[in-house]
Amino acid sequence: MSLTRLHSRKEPAIKPAAIIVSHGQPSDPDPAEAALAGFAAEVARSLPGWHVGSATLAKPGALEAALADAGAGARIFPYFMTGGWFTGEALVQRLEGSRAVVLPPFGLDPGLPGLAAALLTDEMTAQGWHAPEVRVFLAAHGSGRSTQTARDTQAFAAALGQLLPVAELRVGFVEEPPYLADQAFDLGTRAICLPFFAAKGGHVLDDIPEALDLAEFQGVLLEPIGCAPGAAALVARSLARAQVPA
Repeated sequence: MSLTRLHSRKEPAIKPAAIIVSHGQPSDPDPAEAALAGFAAEVARSLPGWHVGSATLAKPGALEAALADAGAGARIFPYFMTGGWFTGEALVQRLEGSRAVVLPPFGLDPGLPGLAAALLTDEMTAQGWHAPEVRVFLAAHGSGRSTQTARDTQAFAAALGQLLPVAELRVGFVEEPPYLADQAFDLGTRAICLPFFAAKGGHVLDDIPEALDLAEFQGVLLEPIGCAPGAAALVARSLARAQVPA
């Protein structure tokens, strides 16, 4: 082979890699692991040429296997709604020794308030309601160990309120005051509850409906924002624009 032909050879391009990470369900990790894998596949459809894996922290060995598949320098996308202990400490500790780059969590994406506003507007249109007569209840997780969770949730609510001129926008939490049931009282019939969660875990399936029943909520309960149409495309855009060290 000639020297010219040797010099003309190109090194194969490194395939961009990402891992979408969520908390999962420690008592029964497999369903959440499968659901997250399905979501990652949806994200991958918007990122041709990428490797997009997934792992829940609750599934033993899942993150380590995903890191091995992705290779060095993978973008880690926390499919969490806020900053706090899990994204700031637990996840970082699990990644120690790898060259993975942790991105901001899903709930802090600047495009998320717009996605939520569009989702709520579609529901209001379907109900024949107008925004100034509708009350929105944001049902969130909260935290007993970090004030960051509530701050991030309230910041999202403020951004959503700027985009959607509803009659009232309330926030309630599972794990800290103001609690869900206390905030869900007296919202009237033209009300929409939007769970500020990434997936359908126990809080979405059990705690939120129980609190709404206790408060005699008469409005509409939506799917969690992380399950909304457009969520996967939003994650894909966030991954594509992320700046990572060379």
